[in-house]
Amino acid sequence: MADGAALWRLAKESGNLDLNSSYSYLLWCRDFAATSAVARDGEGEPIGFITGYLRPDRPRTLLVWQVAVDGAHRGRGIAARLLDGLAARVGAEHEVICVETTITPGNTASERLFTSFAARHGARVEREVLFDAPLFPDGPHDPEVLYRIGPLTPHLSH
Repeated sequence: MADGAALWRLAKESGNLDLNSSYSYLLWCRDFAATSAVARDGEGEPIGFITGYLRPDRPRTLLVWQVAVDGAHRGRGIAARLLDGLAARVGAEHEVICVETTITPGNTASERLFTSFAARHGARVEREVLFDAPLFPDGPHDPEVLYRIGPLTPHLSH
């Protein structure tokens, strides 16, 4: 739970994530810590995170909600290592066979992160619009494209 405030700040400073309330990050760190991961610097301060959860109707699917890395630490492969580590850990515990995320068109960093994850793990990537722009009630919002990555290869969960 102690990381909630830091995750909120990282999300806010990312410049490309939908910022949720600080309360939601505190709850996330309490209720979904087992399906999330935090990267830390040498002093133990959070410099990146991935939040995720197992889909209730598809418990072998890990949905990655948000990924953020502090600007000073980008370009070092932190997000890829977080994603690989999280998928391996949750995969081993829950026999995950699929990773899902949503990405807005034009978010090339996220597109690269998830397509390279799929390539490393021998998985296909299927894309479809999950939430079209008019569905968002709070103003202009790009569509959210669902990336479904799987099936994951067996070595991922070892």
